Amino acid sequence: MAFQTRSFITQIASSKTLVLNLILLIFIIGCKKVSYEEPEISLDSYQIEDGFHLEVAVSEPFIEAPVAMDYDNQGRMWVVEMKGYMRNLKGIGDEMPNGVISIMEDSDHDGVADHSKIFLDSLVLPRAISHVYGGLLYAEPPNLWFVDIEDDKPLNKVLVDSAYAYGGNVEHQPNGLMMHLDNWIYNAKSKYRYQRKNGKWKKEQTAFRGQWGITKDNFGRLYYNTNSVQLMGDYVLPNVTDKNPYFKGGAALNKRLTVDQRVYPLHPTSVNRGYVNGVLDKDSLLVNVTSACGPLIYTGNNFGAQYRENAFVCAPEANVVKRNILTFEDEIVSATQAIAETEFLASTDEGFRPVNLNNGPDGNMYIVDMHRGILQDKVFLTAYLKNQYAKKALDTIVGMGRILRVVKNENSPKDIINVEKLSTSELVGLLGSKNGWLRDRAQQLLVFKGDNKAVSLLEHVALDTQNAIAQIHALHTLNGLGQLDFNTLEVLLSSESETEVLNHTLVLLENYASESNLVSVLPLIAGLVKRDDAELDLYILSTLGGWAQVSTGQIFPILFELSNRYAENIIYQQSLISSLRGVEEAYKIFLDEEKSMVSENVLSVVLDKTILNKQSNKAKNTEVKPAMSNTFGYKIFRNFCATCHGFNGEGVDGLAPPLENSEYVRGSTKRLALVLLHGLAGPVHVNGTLYELNGTMPGLANNPAFTDRDIKNIISYLHSTFSEGSKGIDVEQIKALRDVKPKSGGVYSEKELLDLGY
Repeated sequence: MAFQTRSFITQIASSKTLVLNLILLIFIIGCKKVSYEEPEISLDSYQIEDGFHLEVAVSEPFIEAPVAMDYDNQGRMWVVEMKGYMRNLKGIGDEMPNGVISIMEDSDHDGVADHSKIFLDSLVLPRAISHVYGGLLYAEPPNLWFVDIEDDKPLNKVLVDSAYAYGGNVEHQPNGLMMHLDNWIYNAKSKYRYQRKNGKWKKEQTAFRGQWGITKDNFGRLYYNTNSVQLMGDYVLPNVTDKNPYFKGGAALNKRLTVDQRVYPLHPTSVNRGYVNGVLDKDSLLVNVTSACGPLIYTGNNFGAQYRENAFVCAPEANVVKRNILTFEDEIVSATQAIAETEFLASTDEGFRPVNLNNGPDGNMYIVDMHRGILQDKVFLTAYLKNQYAKKALDTIVGMGRILRVVKNENSPKDIINVEKLSTSELVGLLGSKNGWLRDRAQQLLVFKGDNKAVSLLEHVALDTQNAIAQIHALHTLNGLGQLDFNTLEVLLSSESETEVLNHTLVLLENYASESNLVSVLPLIAGLVKRDDAELDLYILSTLGGWAQVSTGQIFPILFELSNRYAENIIYQQSLISSLRGVEEAYKIFLDEEKSMVSENVLSVVLDKTILNKQSNKAKNTEVKPAMSNTFGYKIFRNFCATCHGFNGEGVDGLAPPLENSEYVRGSTKRLALVLLHGLAGPVHVNGTLYELNGTMPGLANNPAFTDRDIKNIISYLHSTFSEGSKGIDVEQIKALRDVKPKSGGVYSEKELLDLGY
């Protein structure tokens, strides 16, 4: 019995020791530094320009199929994950609500994300986000939504636009959501811009731009591209030269900035129409871009002056990121390959799919790598590429995704500023930062907070000619606050500010056009005209419209002088027409009285066409609507054809020719059916104009989503809308034409169609 008692006491003592040891162990573990699991990703197959290196900022398993990203005010990455896109060769499951918007966190502050959390889930193919107005704006076709943010959770969901991405295939839907200097949000693949004022959302028409991705330079010009033109853009600030509703002045908009669309991959390339002669070279390397997207004008402060405002472009089909150098000469902008026959970044990893680029709050550049094997959407996927994907097992590359950081070797990383915690004066100070991301976000926050304490500080910055970029931001911040004073603009016009500042001043000044202000403005404008500065003259011509409404007698002579100075330059003449909105007939009378109108000169043609459109009430932005009998054809056209040819069939420069009265529409119906069924490669002639198009119109014959009846409906709509009549075609004829295939097995050329007698 004594033994049993002693044993029992020993057990109790041992138990107490065990408990104490467990408590001590837990305490020791709790005091240790937390370990953060960060996946290791090899970048050995990547080659980047000398002087730079790549870092993995985020990777799987924290993200999958990223297509866009943005930063919050703390500098954290928010990523759009399009998980449903082409998970298999048949594209099955793309309607599943598995898309998410997630927040990346770097808990140990080493520059690599070690945690992620979902902000929004159950989304179908989400495509864009933007941190604006203290919340998150995001696109989930067909809708554009806005939510407030509290403790990293969405609140107060608001439908901004139910037709943001009305129709269209996933490759041809609006995206971008970029807050601009003018306090409006712009998009690619869209003719609309958005803004929230006093809690209410506004939607306005603007020029149609690009396909996937939109960016801007320090001055405020917009840049974008199409799949076959690596960089396009506007020569001027948005909404400056196209204000006349009766004339579509495109001479300064949607310009092809890169003459050369060459791409230099490191390995044989699998692309959708690789079987077409000239798409691949003798070594099966891609010759020209076919999926250009995600352009970025670098405005960071970490790469040095040589790279400032360089234009970077993604070419995911070739697994490269391109670099172009921008050149500004008077009103013309152009871009050329930075290093001959060499890409900024290239990889032999066919899973590397750079689809978007971002300036970062740390001054570096970030690459959104979707890291997906299948790049082409099922709607346009050819049998050729499907076989290529299967042969290389690219369809097995799913469940992955990366954000890569591009870093200059000699530059130490910069701390990320939490702009949310900055005072009003500190935010105003950031408007002069060399880091474009910080400037832009500071302006947004100042406008959103509406702090009137900033007004005097902003006015001081606006008038300080030592920093032109800060002046421009200050002007638009004051305008966004509703505190921009006419007197401030007057002082600027007579100052020694740089031309770019004066251009912005002229754009803003037009909002103050009135008889009382005209007296003081006229001598200022006269002084600017005497400078004989080509870029400044363009903005004077473009912004006198409001003043012409006040006094044609005093404004017409100024317009006349500048018009004659650039008599054969279509950009300047179209800018004049933009300013003449509402007084076109009066200006023609003025010219007759001056006896200066030369028959069939540049201005006379543009002016006469505008007056004719006005008399027939043919506004440029009025979308052509179908008769009831053509409703089905109209829906198909709007969803699939208009994205390249324009909603009114006006064509898109570098992408597709116009349809209005085109011989392809008004000519042989069989020829039109063959083009729709089997596709067409450029160059092509339309109305006597040669269109050298790098891209290829895909045929619909191999797409089970389109029936013979659908093709008939499209033809019926095209005939009734873009030509004078319809010759008709029946379903049986279309069915037979499915077997009349191009000899190459690919798409038709113009010559081959003509040889067929169509």
